[in-house]
Amino acid sequence: MPSLHPLLSGFAPIWALIGIGYLVGRSGLLGPHADAVLSRFSFHLAMPAALFLMIARTPLNRFANPSMLAFAAGTALAAGLGLLAAHRFFGRGLASGTIGGMASGYVNSANLGIPVALQVLGDASFVGPVVLFQTLLVTPIVLTVLDTGRAGRRAALTLPVRNPILLAVALGAAVSATGWHPPAELARSCELLGGAGVPAALVALGMSLHGRPATAADTGTGAGTVPGAGADIGAGPGNRRYAEVGVTVVLKTLIQPLAAFAVGAGLLHLPPHQLLTVVLFSALPTAQNVFVYAAQYGHGTALARRSILCSTLVSMATLSLVSRTLGPG
Repeated sequence: MPSLHPLLSGFAPIWALIGIGYLVGRSGLLGPHADAVLSRFSFHLAMPAALFLMIARTPLNRFANPSMLAFAAGTALAAGLGLLAAHRFFGRGLASGTIGGMASGYVNSANLGIPVALQVLGDASFVGPVVLFQTLLVTPIVLTVLDTGRAGRRAALTLPVRNPILLAVALGAAVSATGWHPPAELARSCELLGGAGVPAALVALGMSLHGRPATAADTGTGAGTVPGAGADIGAGPGNRRYAEVGVTVVLKTLIQPLAAFAVGAGLLHLPPHQLLTVVLFSALPTAQNVFVYAAQYGHGTALARRSILCSTLVSMATLSLVSRTLGPG
């Protein structure tokens, strides 16, 4: 049976890059605004390149299977409860609450999902459908809410050509649907550029941990508040902020995998290996993409940052528990 110790190999690079980022931020080596620059680099260049190539190379029908129904159900429940809690109990408006919902249900499927899946399952084929689901369905919804709030509702029709993430997703889906293969030179360029996305995001996350006065982006009062959403006042000071992170982490690491298990076992009657796969991926921690989006749009950056760190720490135990409970006896 897989133990917690082998799973640590998947987490080690994440903590190492976050630690490097913290040291860089503390030393001031790259200047006071380097974390914002790295986040913009990841959002506007590296992540679009990686997403375009990944989707272009993946048949779109891969996520149309019963296992994805269970995963999608867990994602919808956790993200919906996260958004509701952010609005009802922690005073966040729609834009900032959307970051809370995303932090509650958006899994770290690639750079952490791959090593964990290989260790526990022996193959990482489920990564493709999960990434497609998150990038083709979840991400466009989240970015539409965030971008419409910042640019105005009338700009919604031009969103796909103004937002580099959505443009990359749309182009990748078109290439995949037509069966066209990008030239080797283009593919290699996208690989090189996209490969910098995750390291840049994790280093930026680490740099943002260096103590500094709270900003509007941290508290959820950024300029991108959706009109009519109400005051986007964030979680407030003191214990409420820690309570919000606690709720988000519980939704991410406990409620989402439990919901996926309930749907997969009780409604879909998935075979044991498929059920283990769905629950394992649902138990993955919050993805660093959430911090990149929060920093780009100026909403809930502190919530995103803390949720990523805490859920990653907690998931080292929950992933091991899932593998021991549902894995082959």
